[in-house]
Amino acid sequence: MPNVTLSVPEEIKHKMKKFPEINWSALMKKFLESKVERLVWKEQMLKQLEIEREFDEQALLIGNKIKEDIWKKLKKKGW
Repeated sequence: MPNVTLSVPEEIKHKMKKFPEINWSALMKKFLESKVERLVWKEQMLKQLEIEREFDEQALLIGNKIKEDIWKKLKKKGW
């Protein structure tokens, strides 16, 4: 597994030392995994929304064409 090195300000490092019971590496690993999972999910949702947006646009065009055709037929009948 690759390693990642983080730099934190001295003040933060000093505060972290007050809590030696916390495995900071494991905590950061879980945080990063969670963040990456959320970003991947967000990316997938944005792709899905784009697909749905394209579908919605096509449906609106078809609906408008149908309404236009119906209106023309009604006009011919004298409505």
